[in-house]
Amino acid sequence: MKSIKTFAAVIALSVMPIASFAQSVTACDTTLDVAEAQIAAKAHKLGAHYTITEANYNNGVHMTAELHK
Repeated sequence: MKSIKTFAAVIALSVMPIASFAQSVTACDTTLDVAEAQIAAKAHKLGAHYTITEANYNNGVHMTAELHK
């Protein structure tokens, strides 16, 4: 039983650093290109890659992305 708990703890701790960095960022501007450039700049500053998860246009662009290391 103790070995099962130890194994579960090792698995949980090994996955934690990967999940702990995922960060959501947003940008608002007048065009998709400028909003994406803002997201790219934020990702570059943190040394991360980004995936755009949402973008909508309603008298301006609102874009959300998730940063990954």
